[in-house]
Amino acid sequence: MLEVRKSAERGNANHGWLQSQHTFSFGDYHDPQHVGFGPLLVINEDRVAPGQGFGTHGHRDMEIISYVLEGALEHKDSLGTGSVLHYGDVQRMSAGSGVRHSEFNGSQSEPVHFLQIWIKPHVTGIAPSYEEKHFAPQSKQGQLRLVASSDGRDGSVLIHQDAALYAAILNGADSAEHALTAGRTGYVHVVRGRINVNGTALEGGDALKISGESAIRLSQAEAAEVLVFDLPY
Repeated sequence: MLEVRKSAERGNANHGWLQSQHTFSFGDYHDPQHVGFGPLLVINEDRVAPGQGFGTHGHRDMEIISYVLEGALEHKDSLGTGSVLHYGDVQRMSAGSGVRHSEFNGSQSEPVHFLQIWIKPHVTGIAPSYEEKHFAPQSKQGQLRLVASSDGRDGSVLIHQDAALYAAILNGADSAEHALTAGRTGYVHVVRGRINVNGTALEGGDALKISGESAIRLSQAEAAEVLVFDLPY
């Protein structure tokens, strides 16, 4: 089964300093047809004005992944971690038993554009932890690059869930395929550009839920960057 989630149908929040589009129900936006997909609970596309950001706030029992698209995302947390993330950086924070953090636009002149992804962990109450890694564009060119996994293999960040997240940059004749084993589902989020996924034409901000299929097939790309999730039912 294939189910399209169009960009224009996402929830929207405009707070002046923050413009956010919600793929799944989040905050004041609630759509009973879009309350996560398996353990994938949140994909927020956030644009934060220069010098603005999210003040210190708390999380627990959640795997939080930030995928930076443009600009500088400044992070500080109660673990003592502080960093500034740029394009190609992937940050993973396991909130576990509880963590407080803040996220700000590290630039006084340019906006920051990033995706924040929440995945429900398969364990609760663990010690909170933080990790970040850089994935150069060339590592994603024309192929699926593993950026997050349950065991941290191939240099990916580690998440506490039986899930995997891949990123790819595809164009022209580029194509890629990811096999889905029995009991697995797929979710493809198009970051930008245009691409065909399992025969379905998608563009930036669109997504596709995939179940009952043997593989995720990406083709006919036009300057596309995509995120591909391999998830349990």
